[in-house]
Formats: sequence, C-alpha cells, structure tokens
Amino acid sequence: MRSFYEDPIDVYLPQNGNRGYRVSRYELELSYKPASNRLAGRAVIIAVTTEVRSSFTLDLSPALGVSKVFVNGSKSVKFSHQRGKLALTPQQKIPAGGVLEIAVHYSGTPKPVRGPWGEVGWEELTEGSLVASQPNGAASWFPCDDHPSSKASYRISITTDSPYYALANGTLMRKQAKASQTTWVYEAPEPMATYLATIQIGNYRKYRVGSPGEPVPMQAIVPPRLRANFEHDFARQPQMMALFTEKFGPYPFENYSVVVTDDDLDIPIEAQGISVFGANHCDGRRGAERLVAHELAHQWFGNSLTLRQWRDIWLHEGFACYAEWLWSEASGGPGADQLARAAHANLVRQPQDIIVGDPGPADMFDDRVYKRGALTLHALRLELRDHLFFQLIREWTARYRHSSVTTEDFVDLAGHYSVAPLRGLFAVWLGTKPLPQLPQNTK
Repeated sequence: MRSFYEDPIDVYLPQNGNRGYRVSRYELELSYKPASNRLAGRAVIIAVTTEVRSSFTLDLSPALGVSKVFVNGSKSVKFSHQRGKLALTPQQKIPAGGVLEIAVHYSGTPKPVRGPWGEVGWEELTEGSLVASQPNGAASWFPCDDHPSSKASYRISITTDSPYYALANGTLMRKQAKASQTTWVYEAPEPMATYLATIQIGNYRKYRVGSPGEPVPMQAIVPPRLRANFEHDFARQPQMMALFTEKFGPYPFENYSVVVTDDDLDIPIEAQGISVFGANHCDGRRGAERLVAHELAHQWFGNSLTLRQWRDIWLHEGFACYAEWLWSEASGGPGADQLARAAHANLVRQPQDIIVGDPGPADMFDDRVYKRGALTLHALRLELRDHLFFQLIREWTARYRHSSVTTEDFVDLAGHYSVAPLRGLFAVWLGTKPLPQLPQNTK
C-alpha cells in the first residue's frame, strides 16, 4: 500500500498540487457570516518535507486575502499570494524529513473556483452555504495541497449564527453556543482528499435514519419542511447500506450523513462520510433513489479508495454506477445484466470517441465514462462469475482502504482471480474507443 505520491502534478489539473512536502493533517478554525457571505479562518497545515526547498506553495483562491503566515511558530516568513498560489519562504531552510507546520490567517468573501467543469467549491445558498469541491474547489475555502492523492486527517471548527446547523466531515466532538453564535467542532481521523472536505450550513434539523441498532449510524440533515419526503424517499437507505457492506466490505467510516438543501441542485454531491442532495431530489416519489445508491457507493469508491490521478476517474464513477445496478437487482427492479445491456445499447448510438481509462480533462465527467466504466465491471463479473468477482471487490476495498489507487492496481489485483489473462479485457474496455461487445450471460 502506498501512502505517498511520486509526482504531485496531475496532467488534468497541472495548476493544482505542490512539491516539497506531504500533508498529514489540517486543523481549520473558521467563522462564517451567512448574511454577508464572509469567511474568516485560521488554517494549520501539518506536513513532512520531502526535499530541501527555499520556499513552499499552497493552493488558495484569490478571493481570500492572507493577513499572517507562520512556519514552525515563526512569523519570519516572506509570503505572496498570486494566481491561486500562496508562496511562502521561511527564514531558514527545513531539512528533508523535517516537520513543516504552516499557520495561515485569512479572510474574504468565498466564491466557487471557475474551471472547465463549471463552478466548484464554496457556494452560497438562499439560506446558508454548501461546499462541493470536486475536482479542484477546496482552495475556495482553505489553503491546501489540492491534489486527489494528498490525503490527511482533519479537525474542522466552524462558528456561525445560531439559527443555522453546521455540518462538516467526521464526528461532532463539541457544540458550544455563545451569545448569538454556535461553534461546531468535527474530527475526521481517516485520511481524506482535499476535494472531499466539506462544510454544509443551513436551516436544518438532524434526524436519525433507520433503527437505533443499525451497524452504521446514519443521520439526515434536512429542512423540516422536507422531512416527510425524506423519510419516504430515503427509507431504503439502511437496506442499501446492508447490501453494499455485503458486496463491497465494511463501511469505511464511523458514520454517514445525508444533507438535503432547501435549494434545488443540478446533481447530488459526495463528500467523505456525507452526501448532499437538493430539494428537487427529495420529491416524495423516490424519483432519485438510484442517485441515493450512487452517492452511498462513493464512500467506498472515491472516498476510502481515492484515485491517484484524475485520468482514473472511472474507478470512482464506474463503480458507483455499477452499484446503482446492484441495488436495482437486489430491490426488485431490473437486474444488473438487463441494465448493463440497456446501457450498452444506448452507448452504441453515441459517439465512440472517448477512451474511458484516460478520457482527458474535458470529458472526465462525461456520462460515457460512468456507463462504460460500469460495463467494464459487468464484463469482468461475467468473466469471473459472482463468487470471485465480489471476492475481488471486497479485497480491493480492504487492501487499499483509505489509500490512493490507480487502474493498474485494480488490473493487477484482478489478475489473481482468473486463470485466463484479463489484461485484454481491460485493454478493450478502458483503452480503446470502439465499444466492445458484452459477453453473453451464461449463468
């Protein structure tokens, strides 16, 4: 298992990621005023240097101004903040393998980061805010090493107006009301990529999901007006959790929260230990149940096992899409094989000009990556048969739990489950543009 990354530069996002250190922990103390969308913060980044450098950089949005920077307790630090990079030069060089503790005081009016995929990061709601950072929006609200393989533990403290509920990743350790404000402190000990860190603020109430004896504690953070719809639309979430735990292995975090905003959202959003849906996804008719399954599956595929480079995004989206089909199969809907063949028939009619194993930055969120990634898994399932296929998936999630992964890691592991070579299967499904034929289901 590898806990480091050799090259912090991702070819899809070459402006993100930084050299010379490896972050182990973020401690964020934030204060947010919803009425004025004003954020003030102190971020402590604890890292280990990987080489001797005269200066270091962090990713941080130009919308946030930096007032003070300390390195290892010293204020004798030169710093500049330009074009989304906070550059800092300590007075003395730090030896390779040395402790690098950076404290940044900053404030401003946070706004999303604009990119090829629209706006990502900190976003205002009608009442409150949300954070949806995939793939490069973390710098919209805290200074960081914004690279998917840079995983660290977090403590997030958020102080906001008392009528609001504030949620962040991990477990709520402390809640303290003082005057008209409340401070919420969360601890997330499991390694987390920066884009999966989140804060959700709104006029919410917390409700338990499922019975008190559920193996994984689950909660809903929703506006009171949507509670009845939520209890209908998300009623089968405990059964989803049981199915995915059986098929994928133990749930990788301490708890699971679902947020439903009072605003409509274009798509649901996953964060580590949290999924966020819009009011439009809570319609009282279970109209978004496949998305409920999709976002839950991301807790294994994307959040615990996180891609090392964005070109391997099928490892997130292909698995989560396939989880939708597994849930349909288990809950009385069409089977995975039927859904796979329907998806294949649909893809045949679409342009076949994308390589799923390396789709390029413009197409990495293309639905064909999702569907053909899922079809790759179904073709593998047909080749290995159910017993070995799900044994492989469970070993995949156990071996790389809370780690960074590549397609090559999965191909190598899958090879141990078959007498016949599998590289040809992966090569045509992930490495070529023409759509392969699905094998016949001979079960």
